[in-house]
Amino acid sequence: MNIYIWRHNKTYHSHSMIDEPCVNSEFYLDALAIVVAGSLEEALDKLAAENKGWRIDDLKRLECKVIPVDKAGVAYSELRGVINHL
Repeated sequence: MNIYIWRHNKTYHSHSMIDEPCVNSEFYLDALAIVVAGSLEEALDKLAAENKGWRIDDLKRLECKVIPVDKAGVAYSELRGVINHL
């Protein structure tokens, strides 16, 4: 089994980025999907089965982070709104 993580941020999306993927049917600025599955296809199938607007074809265009769950590790870590002051 693996953990599959997709994140897509559209905060600074503009018309010049018209070909950029849109991973969900809802209006969003930041989308995050984390799925535990045996394969990438299974993970995408699980998201599609939820019927929560995930656009599978666009998710396939993004690189997702894959983390095997057979050993210890950090699954996800993020700082938002960081101001570099040093």
